Amino acid sequence: MRIGAHVDSTDPVAEATARGAEAVQFFLSDPQGWKAPQPREDADRLRAAGVDLYVHAPYVINVATLNNRIRIPSRKLLLGHAQAAAAIGAKGLIVHGGHVNAGDDLAVGFDNWRKTFAYAADSGGFGVPVLIENTAGGDNACARRLDALARLWDAVGDHEVGFCLDTCHAHAGGEELLGLVDRVKAITGRIDLVHANNSKGAFNSGQDRHDNLDGGTIDPELVVAVIRAAGAPVIVETPGGVDGQGADIAFLRDRLGAGSPAA
Repeated sequence: MRIGAHVDSTDPVAEATARGAEAVQFFLSDPQGWKAPQPREDADRLRAAGVDLYVHAPYVINVATLNNRIRIPSRKLLLGHAQAAAAIGAKGLIVHGGHVNAGDDLAVGFDNWRKTFAYAADSGGFGVPVLIENTAGGDNACARRLDALARLWDAVGDHEVGFCLDTCHAHAGGEELLGLVDRVKAITGRIDLVHANNSKGAFNSGQDRHDNLDGGTIDPELVVAVIRAAGAPVIVETPGGVDGQGADIAFLRDRLGAGSPAA
């Protein structure tokens, strides 16, 4: 099982080494901005490093929205990031499930996701697996609750799409972690990546606030159980830099070598 962390994008290989990580996730541009990613001068080194690479798309992307001033640039930016991720040999591009505005029809949001994959196909394809991530908040979200996730998968499941399960987001979003993997796989058929995060926010708080695995409001053994059941690579997106994330990675390695309850 490959375990790693979300790191600074300047030198992801060095960040992996510092944490003893086998995988890293990073941004290719400002996560709060709309600028397209630029080619990386270290692309050859990244591809040859022997570290599994994952790219997280900017948070501003929302392909579900009915607001075409956001939706259309979001599609273009998502495609640009996917192609840039492919150029460095990334194993996946993670993107949040998005939402519609209050009063808008969520069904249109799901169909906008379908159109996003159709747009990409017409433009030569993403070139890398796109992993939709569950989110913590919002009553009009496409991937907060499992009932919405099922509707989203009805719209996009025929495309080459994967799923990233975030434990903080699930807990804060109101989904019990015990048995969650089976419930998700019954919808998606797959979990491609686990974001192993504890949550500063309470259950169903809607707060996207990550904590280290030994802190927060989630029993860390439940996070371990989710990982064991998912059988997928793991990225911690926890605070504390090298020390904090390194401790979280070490904790997971230790616990995944011992028995834990099924999730």
